[in-house]
Amino acid sequence: MNQLNVCLSPALIPLYRVEDYIVVIIDIFRATSSICYGIENGAEAIIPVSQVEECAAYREKGLDYLLAAERDGKVVEGFDFGNSPFSYTKEKVAGKTVVLTTTNGTHALHLSRNAKQIVIGSFLNLSALCNWLKTQDENILLVCAGWKNNFNLEDTLFAGAVVEQLKQLDFKLDDGAIAANDLFQIGKQDISEYLKKTSHSERLKQLGIEKDIEFCLQVDLTTAIPVLDGDRLVKFT
Repeated sequence: MNQLNVCLSPALIPLYRVEDYIVVIIDIFRATSSICYGIENGAEAIIPVSQVEECAAYREKGLDYLLAAERDGKVVEGFDFGNSPFSYTKEKVAGKTVVLTTTNGTHALHLSRNAKQIVIGSFLNLSALCNWLKTQDENILLVCAGWKNNFNLEDTLFAGAVVEQLKQLDFKLDDGAIAANDLFQIGKQDISEYLKKTSHSERLKQLGIEKDIEFCLQVDLTTAIPVLDGDRLVKFT
């Protein structure tokens, strides 16, 4: 029986043999939502890097990269944009390669790099992601990016939404998956209202970007599944 597990924080990733799993990276506010939207809107690729310095180094490569860097919810000075989904429209990213570093999402991805496969999940591509996962005869690990290695509600609730769609299949759930699904049962009637209480929602509101929160909680806006191919996230085909 394959396992369906939820890793509640990147700090817990070393407890898993990620090479035995398909890993789904989850950073709802806002990295994985923006990645899904950007790939849907025709970005040729998104290159996730851990450090701001790594992102900046792409300026020297002589190619037409868009450089995106976010820390603590803000765009890092000197970069083209951060991880707001409104920066990943067709007009801005179609045909482009974006180099991206964020506080949480790219950190979780790099800690998971030895996985069998890495894909990106968000409410924006929930059904497409789950329908694809249902066809995979593999262990699945849902990795919540959290906030600076701490647990957060929004990523865990999304993981619970995935578990909800997969739990009737022949998976063995760990306690993290059960807890995430229980959380989803509490919040599913009005996800936006439930997640208003989250610390990251408050953080983004203080920055005046409530519209990003609303955008990231739209369900099935896209069908693209970003998948890591080498060092690049591209559209799964």
